Amino acid sequence: MPSVDPVVAQVHELVARARAAQAQAEGYDQGRVDELVAAAGWAILEPGRNRALAELAVADTGIGNVEDKVRKNHRKTLGLLRDLQGAASVGVIAHDAATGITEIARSVGVVCAVTPSTNPAATPANKVINALKGRNAVIIAPSPKGWTTAQALVACIHAQFERIGAPADLVQVLPAPISKASTAELMRQCDLVLATGSQANVRAAYASGTPAFGVGAGNVASIVDESADADQAMALLLQSKTFDNATSCSSENSLVVVAAQRDAVLAALARRGVVLLDAAQKAALQRLMWPDGHLSPAVIGQSAALIAQRAGWSDLAARLPSALLVDETGFGADHPFSGEKLSPVLALYTVPDFAAAMATVRRIYAFQGAGHSVSLHSQRPERALQLGLSLPVSRVIVNQAHAVATGGSFDNGLPFSLSMGCGTWGRNNFSDNLGYRQCLNITRVAMPIAEVVPSEADIFGAFFAKYGRA
Repeated sequence: MPSVDPVVAQVHELVARARAAQAQAEGYDQGRVDELVAAAGWAILEPGRNRALAELAVADTGIGNVEDKVRKNHRKTLGLLRDLQGAASVGVIAHDAATGITEIARSVGVVCAVTPSTNPAATPANKVINALKGRNAVIIAPSPKGWTTAQALVACIHAQFERIGAPADLVQVLPAPISKASTAELMRQCDLVLATGSQANVRAAYASGTPAFGVGAGNVASIVDESADADQAMALLLQSKTFDNATSCSSENSLVVVAAQRDAVLAALARRGVVLLDAAQKAALQRLMWPDGHLSPAVIGQSAALIAQRAGWSDLAARLPSALLVDETGFGADHPFSGEKLSPVLALYTVPDFAAAMATVRRIYAFQGAGHSVSLHSQRPERALQLGLSLPVSRVIVNQAHAVATGGSFDNGLPFSLSMGCGTWGRNNFSDNLGYRQCLNITRVAMPIAEVVPSEADIFGAFFAKYGRA
């Protein structure tokens, strides 16, 4: 009798338990589903648990800082719960009398939630809540560094489920040690994969044979045009860039400034503790950040002061800089500052005008970050539309702190999420902020309606008038 691979057997047992729990959830009405959502949300929102998870996340991964993770856990979860409040996800969710179409929400089954080390509590919580809203079970596949935090989050959710009498196996976590093999097997055995994290994980999700939603790489550029309020723009940019030590895929990585604003921008950044490095310092920082051509863990999610210390600049580190800035003119692998840095380090491109700014961003995204988002600081709203019509981006964030705004905010209309689809530009199959709708199957009931058949003139009238009937 052939032996069974222990990884396959372990994952099979988890998925079997998830399927049994999900079969119970299949019979829940909307009220009961919303209790599940509230229980999972309160598991991380309760202030004591929130802080404990944030502290564990930083201790576990060595990435980011506790206070910002507390804010992220709170804000992103509260915003998601607001978005889901009153949203229909059970039974008939829409009816259009004109078309005779009725939409019915159905579950997808067992969801595999692949999550990154940069957000080891907030991202799993977000995916769990969205999956539960669709009456699904969910199994988290965290990064190895994030496993302890994910396991603690699941324990908090189970405690809340016990309070409401819900099956614990609706939410599980892949047991340690996390490996590529166990994550791949979980992807294979589940019904849907939601993958956030490294592009290797996203590609593995798409290649797993299971339907998947994966997100593209971040590498956000921010344009400051000649009409912007430079001081206000830099206040917003630094709020975003320094948040959680720039661990977000939505953190700005390049600052593209119209030349007329350069001096004002540099002055505004200097007032906020940003240090512009000279050519020798830039070269040294590049050696620290990409010692072997790959971004080093020595800088990912670390403070600017610690990065300066590790670069050997004790005097600069003692000044506690908020971020480090380098002048850049190049693009691509030979100019790594043009790519994502996952740290409070910015590349500064100075351009003559707005047209050159758009061209510069296009070249940056041709290297990395296509499909994600672009930031614009301007008093000319038509320029935001121009960017949306021409650049390969799924979002244009205008006069806002980008990392706060792009995943949903209380002062914009984007849905709250920690996973941003990047469309085909980013080799993704969606360009939305990942939400509960991706965790639903929709059945459509089509009833007969009065027949409406167009005439040839209705369809071809304008075409024939312009080109004839040849």
